[in-house]
Order: sequence, then structure tokens, then C-alpha cells
Amino acid sequence: MQLASHELNELSELVAGCYNTVTCLTDSINQAQDPELKKLLERHYPLHVQDYNLKVEFLQSNTTPDITKFKPAELKPVLDSYTQAPVNQFQSAVPRTQAGQKNDREIATAYLLNQKGSAKNYAAAVVECANPDLRTFLENAFLNSSRHAYEIWEYMTQKGYYPLMPAPPNAMQAIAPIYQPAQQPAQV
Repeated sequence: MQLASHELNELSELVAGCYNTVTCLTDSINQAQDPELKKLLERHYPLHVQDYNLKVEFLQSNTTPDITKFKPAELKPVLDSYTQAPVNQFQSAVPRTQAGQKNDREIATAYLLNQKGSAKNYAAAVVECANPDLRTFLENAFLNSSRHAYEIWEYMTQKGYYPLMPAPPNAMQAIAPIYQPAQQPAQV
């Protein structure tokens, strides 16, 4: 399929990111000790492989790939509160300075950062994309990474690996009145 030069460059970077995600997830699934984390990664893994393969197809095929075969993961929130962590204490951590098998927190952190970065990269690429089919596919890939990031964030929050707390009331009281509602424009 013919791509514009800037689309080819963006897609090349995105394929490299997917290559990294698939490779790292393979190791992470094998190293995860927590069955809940392992199950989450195993559920996400096929979508990352499918995403990678579709990008490769965009690069190698003479025709437009069937983008309908890639649907982003559904967003299924599980936390009872989105301002209060379900744990009373956050677990402290120190980075390891020697090689070894990753623990569950390290695996989850790496995956969260990977998916946040991927979502940002997709968002940047999609607004530069001229081809509507490639653009739609990258929008779906953005949603997939965004939703995977959310799910791993929820897992980390439940385990006390990621802090969640309400904004201080004085900050809310100071910021909220700055912005006032706009009037809806009259129909022209």
C-alpha cells in the first residue's frame, strides 16, 4: 500500500514500539508470580500481536489491510472509587541495581509506562496521518493502549503500587472558580 513519507516514518516507529511490547510481554508473562497479573497480561497479549501484525501488513501489503479485524479492548473499570485507593498504605520501592528476574511490581510498572508511551505515540501519529484507513487503525490502537494502561493502573492501585488520593479541598476551591461556563452560541 502506498504511504506518504511521513506516514511511513511514523508507522516504522510504531512498529518498533509494538515489537518491543510483544517481546517484553512474552518475558513478563513468564516471570509474573501474581496469577491476577499473569492473567491480565495474557489477556492483553493477543491484541498486541494482532496490532503488530496489522502494522506489518500496512508496510508490506500492496492493498489496504482489513482494519475491521482489530478492535480495541473494552474499558471495564473495577475500582469502587476513582479518588481513593482501596488500600490504606502504599508500598515503598527501591530500584534494583543488579540484574535478576523482575518482580510483579517491576513488570506492572514497565507495562504501564510502555502503554502510556504507546498511547501518546499513537495520538501524535494519528493527527499526522493522511490515509483514512491507517488513521482509523491508529485511533483504535490508541484506544487499545489507553485502555490497557488504565487496566494495569487499576491493578497497581489495588496492590498499593500506585498512589490514588483525592485532590486537596483547598486546591479544588482555589482552581474551580477560575473557569466559568460559556454561553452556548446562538444558531446561525
